Amino acid sequence: MIRIVGAGPTGALLALLLERRGKEVELYEARPDPRLVPADSGRSINLALADRGIHALKAAGVFDRLGSALLPMRGRLIHYENRDTNFQPYGQAGEVIYSVSRHRLNQVLIEVAAQRTGVRLFFQHRFEAADFAAGTASIRDLHKHRLISVPMQPLLAADGAGSAMRREMAAQKLIQATETDLEHGYKELSMPPGPDRSCRIAKDVLHIWPRGNFMLIALPNDDGSFTATLFLPKHGPVSFAALSDAGSADEFLSRHFPDARELMPNAVAEWHAHPVGFLGTVSTSPWHVRGEAMLIGDAAHAMVPFHGQGMNCCFEDCMEFDAWAALQPWEAVFTQFSAARKRNTDAIAAMALDNYSEMRESVADPKFQLQRALSLELERRFPQRFIPRYSMVMFHHEIPYLTAQQRGAVQAGILTELTCGAVNALSDIDFDCAERLVIGGLPPL
Repeated sequence: MIRIVGAGPTGALLALLLERRGKEVELYEARPDPRLVPADSGRSINLALADRGIHALKAAGVFDRLGSALLPMRGRLIHYENRDTNFQPYGQAGEVIYSVSRHRLNQVLIEVAAQRTGVRLFFQHRFEAADFAAGTASIRDLHKHRLISVPMQPLLAADGAGSAMRREMAAQKLIQATETDLEHGYKELSMPPGPDRSCRIAKDVLHIWPRGNFMLIALPNDDGSFTATLFLPKHGPVSFAALSDAGSADEFLSRHFPDARELMPNAVAEWHAHPVGFLGTVSTSPWHVRGEAMLIGDAAHAMVPFHGQGMNCCFEDCMEFDAWAALQPWEAVFTQFSAARKRNTDAIAAMALDNYSEMRESVADPKFQLQRALSLELERRFPQRFIPRYSMVMFHHEIPYLTAQQRGAVQAGILTELTCGAVNALSDIDFDCAERLVIGGLPPL
């Protein structure tokens, strides 16, 4: 019997993959059954689903059941303060990322899990403590107001960035764990749909309002609305702390995001109703305690959301753990899986931080836009050698994150050299030089 703590998307997917392998799984979740309750207000409700996550959902037999909940986005639409816009494709033709409701995705995963005979679901069952000497975990049954003890060996903790199991392991000095605050936070705001659930702005793009040290983004929902997220320092002259009253918040939104503010009639009320969300990076070593319990997903390695890879990375964790699960004993599984996986999760955590600067500032820079266009052109000319780092991460599950990071560094140098004397057009690029640099610096993938 395998026990999983946390029935969010990661825990639910992991249960499905392990059950498919013939394992019996018990899945414990502190919150109510998502099939029976509405989504949490103010919590991040949109997720970006890319190739790594799609690959995992297909393996679990879930992807096709999402249907209209998946909203394809072809690229970024940049909104300037003067209301001009600029479209930047994510990749080549046909390469898209999907916006999906966290709540709907979780519902579908739980619906499928409930149909599997090898999965038992326990909602409103909260993990509270672990006794590693005895090999047991204490779970509080919130229905019956009682504490129950369950064997670990193994217990998989998929209980998210605020993992109670991680903090329990760290408190007992069994692991090293750090939570690094970005010093920026976020607030969720909403853009209601137009008449007859129509979209009032383009629905097939990620909208970005980059403003240097802060930004607003908006992702589409299947009811014609958009979920907007403001990323802003928590403290300082331009920060959430400095915008504590209704008038200052409204003036800030109207001045920096005039076109967006017109689409957010409830922004001031939501500003005060929704908490400031935490943004940070979690790093843990090791991920497990002997063969008894292991952290997986955000519980082990949460990252900032700016590469759209948090969920995708967690789902890839599940796929790779499932492949290692054929080994025994569990301590060998935990040790070998986490050692192999940590190199890649460290790489994507670093790239996610890089992408924050890109999204809030670089995307509006003509030099960045030229290098982005050039990277896609080089991919068309040298598809076996030059795949933009962003595309390697988002559209190629077969390329490890660490490989994308390493090759991306080489490619950044090539792009810098090729655009050094260029103005703002691909016609300024010396493509003979480009061929020498690509072939000389990038072996075929």
